[in-house]
Amino acid sequence: MARPGGPPYGDAMSDHPEAPAGPFEPPYYVAVFSTVRTAEQSGYAETNARMEELVAAIPGYLGMDHAQTPGGLGITVGYFRDADALAQWRSHAEHRAAQRRGRAEWYESYTLHVAKVERSTGFTRP
Repeated sequence: MARPGGPPYGDAMSDHPEAPAGPFEPPYYVAVFSTVRTAEQSGYAETNARMEELVAAIPGYLGMDHAQTPGGLGITVGYFRDADALAQWRSHAEHRAAQRRGRAEWYESYTLHVAKVERSTGFTRP
């Protein structure tokens, strides 16, 4: 069961299906969004689902990872082929509206880090 302010899917450490996204061929960009949410989450799950639908339609969007600690820190990493794709997402009208609502209702605090990735490796157990 989800706790107040927690993820809509409960207290799972991660909701990623099987493996992390990537690795992708560098260079590419990441947006790392770290959050602590408020107890008021009315409408959050629906808006989050809509944002996932919208970002997936951005040309140059590569994927996403998300993890949530039992203590409430959420980290979402979005992967983008280039700065233009990231800028398109940043300026999307529905995304901007969701950002405003997030500051007003859903987030106690957040940080956003954007970086250019120059090296990317991965491992999957056979």
